[in-house]
Amino acid sequence: MKNTQKATWPLGSVLLLAGTVILMPSNIGAQVPVTLDDAIARALVRSPTMAQQDQSVRTAELSRRTAWGSFMPSVSASSSGSLRSTSRFDPNTDRIVEGSADSYSAGLSASYTLFQGGRRFADMDVAGADIAAAQARRQNQRFQVILQAKSSFFLALRQGDLLEVARQRVDQAQQTLELVRTQTRLGTATLSDSLRARLDVANAQQAQLQTETALRAAQFALGRLIGERAPVVPERPAMLEPTELGLTDEEIYILAEEESPSVTAAREAVTAASAGVRSAKTAWFPSFSLSSGYNWANQDASLSGGTASWSLGLRASYPIFNGFQRESSIDRAQLAQRVARLQQDDALLAARQEADAALWDLRAAERAIEIALEADLVAQEDLRVVRERYRLSVATILDLVVSQISAAQAAADVVTSRYDYLLARAQLEAVLGREL
Repeated sequence: MKNTQKATWPLGSVLLLAGTVILMPSNIGAQVPVTLDDAIARALVRSPTMAQQDQSVRTAELSRRTAWGSFMPSVSASSSGSLRSTSRFDPNTDRIVEGSADSYSAGLSASYTLFQGGRRFADMDVAGADIAAAQARRQNQRFQVILQAKSSFFLALRQGDLLEVARQRVDQAQQTLELVRTQTRLGTATLSDSLRARLDVANAQQAQLQTETALRAAQFALGRLIGERAPVVPERPAMLEPTELGLTDEEIYILAEEESPSVTAAREAVTAASAGVRSAKTAWFPSFSLSSGYNWANQDASLSGGTASWSLGLRASYPIFNGFQRESSIDRAQLAQRVARLQQDDALLAARQEADAALWDLRAAERAIEIALEADLVAQEDLRVVRERYRLSVATILDLVVSQISAAQAAADVVTSRYDYLLARAQLEAVLGREL
């Protein structure tokens, strides 16, 4: 009779094979080490938004150069020459006439606006305020990029630390399994204890695999940010522990309202809008301009001879009625000024709100670190006691597994709270626009 039974794998062999696969190191792509300062510098260079802000600053500087140019005279030169046959048709007499028809001429002209009602000075104020606003927006974007770089850097570091916690969890589960096997040989443990211990090892290995995957993703994200095609390994800075800010809460609020890049940009936008109103109102004043020119003409290709003339003129103009264009431009400028002032008020409140939120996150993270460290000590001691109680057949395997899970979670909370503090501090620096 043919044997139809399927081959089965013992559970222990399956777990051993799974552990071997899970713990196998990944060799996909060479890993690149990078420091925090290097990551920030490279992220700033590669950031498309930073390039856009640099372009905005440059555009504002070009506008100011154009505004400066309006204070200078306009100068232009011209020349011409033409050759014709000596016999040509004269349309005035409908006859063929004889004589030289060659002509050569040159001219130089200049004009200068004497008065425009102060428009040029207002345009200079607008250009200066636009530059200051563009520089403030660039500074704000710079700290946003720094925040993004720090977040990616610390996330990769945190996942590395969490991977170490996961490996310790696997080691603890395997130690428990060995303890259960010892107790089984002594006759004080049951088959259920062995099965639960082996299941706990599998669960710990699965958690380690998920952490390795998250670490790989975080390293690749950091690599993308700094322009690397391979996963990047962050080098741990010398100091990651919480340090004093050196500022009181009220000083932080004042800095946020006075020196925050977003507030500075909004303030300069109000300055530019106010200058725009002044520029629009100059349309009610007359404008005066001075012009002059010098012209030379000759029928021979020679600098000698010919005729020369010059001119000098003063021109004044005043639009009495231009279809309400003046009134419309003034109304638009005043509306833009009102919007800019409302945006400045909102920027002040937003800066204080964001500073307060970041400050409270920082304080909460500091307290969370203390709580997590205390919980970690308690959990480790509890695990030691429960393991000893299980060895003495006083505690159950369920007590031991729960204690191991709690110890691993406490260790993970320590890691998470420490990096939460670093991220909260980076967020506060981004709001204030300065290093703390």
